[in-house]
Amino acid sequence: VSVLKGPREEIVYVPCIYRNTGRKKPDFLATVDVNPKSPHYCQVIHRLPMPNLGDELHHSGWNACSSCFGDATKKRNRLILPSFISSRIYVVDVGTDLRAPRLFKVVNSEDVFWKCNLGHPHTSHCLGSGEIMISTLGDPAGSGKGGFILLDGETFELKGNWENECEAPPTGYDFWYQPRHNVLISTEWGIPKCLGYGFDPNDLRKGLYGRRLNVWDWTTHTYIQAIDVGEDAAPLEIRFLHNPDAAEGYVGCTISSAIHRFYKTEQGDWAAEKVIQVPSKKVEGWLLPDMPGFITDILISLDDRFLYFSNWLHGDIRQYDISNTRKPRLVGQVFVGGSIAKGGPVTVCRDEELRCQPDPFFIKGKRVPGGPQMIQLSLDGKRLYVTTSLYSAWDRQFYPDLIRDGSVMLQLDVDTEQGGLAVNENFLVDFGKEPDGPCLAHEIRYPGGDCTSDIWV
Repeated sequence: VSVLKGPREEIVYVPCIYRNTGRKKPDFLATVDVNPKSPHYCQVIHRLPMPNLGDELHHSGWNACSSCFGDATKKRNRLILPSFISSRIYVVDVGTDLRAPRLFKVVNSEDVFWKCNLGHPHTSHCLGSGEIMISTLGDPAGSGKGGFILLDGETFELKGNWENECEAPPTGYDFWYQPRHNVLISTEWGIPKCLGYGFDPNDLRKGLYGRRLNVWDWTTHTYIQAIDVGEDAAPLEIRFLHNPDAAEGYVGCTISSAIHRFYKTEQGDWAAEKVIQVPSKKVEGWLLPDMPGFITDILISLDDRFLYFSNWLHGDIRQYDISNTRKPRLVGQVFVGGSIAKGGPVTVCRDEELRCQPDPFFIKGKRVPGGPQMIQLSLDGKRLYVTTSLYSAWDRQFYPDLIRDGSVMLQLDVDTEQGGLAVNENFLVDFGKEPDGPCLAHEIRYPGGDCTSDIWV
């Protein structure tokens, strides 16, 4: 088994959100010490507050590609932080002092609106060209529009759109590209002005949630194909296998709680097939009579051997062996919160998978609110980090105690031989103890890159 030999992660960067918590504080970027030998293990050692309120920091990306690592002039010294709600884009200097990031530049939302006619930026990836590309969910008014913003990778000036103006899917979210196959594939969450304030079940079957994978020609920037993965599927995170020759990968569909494998066909176009379905549970005492798993984040280990994903509502994290990419095999599962724990408001009436409701999850004496959401894997594949906030408006609705108590970061130990997951009982970062009050911690990044930031060309 090839496992990447990188240094063990000692610190991680985590955006922390105050929007929708009732605390009038700006979001901030936390630096967290994850080195077990450090006296500050599991502590936030630095906070970089943003200069504005209400940004909703969400995901982050790098200024330069690992594919540029042969180029001595290129360094991963800037972290790109798009704001999902305000549409500002922050550029953070992590090169001067890894442990104490500082703000380097702000791209104003008006520039994004006027220059690109886009808003609600989500995923940021660096390109081999030296540019930075950021996907969007909508236009400045919050209607759906799946476009892409380009920034200059040196000056961080806004260059304009990547896509040709006439071609934009109804909405956007995540994307991954594969230059060896001349393709970019993007996903669709939904219409920002609808999902931006919470989840309304009445919005289902109105076409307000995404259902397609959108295929683009990488060279000409043209939109060439839509792959339907089902009504209200809401395909979110998309990952190609890391092997740059591989013409396949996986996408997690949130509302339908399915994993689809997408692949290049013999004809040269692209297709998708469902390879995992998390069954809904029949419940009482919840928003709907059927509770989906709600797959939010997925990732593939760097050796392309395991697929991991989180079920934010059911509360479990799963590990699948994907040696046979068409037939993923469940090899690890652990419950760390969620909505179906014993003794809570929800009664499970019928369950195709579990014999009884899981126990409430406690660690270091704290009952963990929320469910597992963003995940990040160590380079050697042995440690899986987990945070519990999805998005502040949905957190507030599904897990009000998460708003009150703050989210957490956990770490699972991974068996990389047979497969298997276990909670590291000594690891807890409690964002309920922040000096400015409890906050919502989101995506996890290591200095220099990780499983979800690397696209090899």
